[in-house]
Amino acid sequence: MPENTEYKADKSGNQAVAYKERLNSWAIARLLPDTQREIVARFRNRSDADGYIQHLRQEIPNASFMVVFDCQREEAVI
Repeated sequence: MPENTEYKADKSGNQAVAYKERLNSWAIARLLPDTQREIVARFRNRSDADGYIQHLRQEIPNASFMVVFDCQREEAVI
């Protein structure tokens, strides 16, 4: 099947990256002191995030983790 070559390569490449980044909106955040958080992993759906957070809680029982929906990521903000 032929490629769609109507769009400029650099423009479509930027759009593809932005779209790919937006797919992984569910994230696991490790809660740090002073109301800070650190994103540990990103997932496409909540079910995967819930499964992985159970694993993290077993491996690191003293740490606090939380599943968050991160619709406005810092990297995507212009």
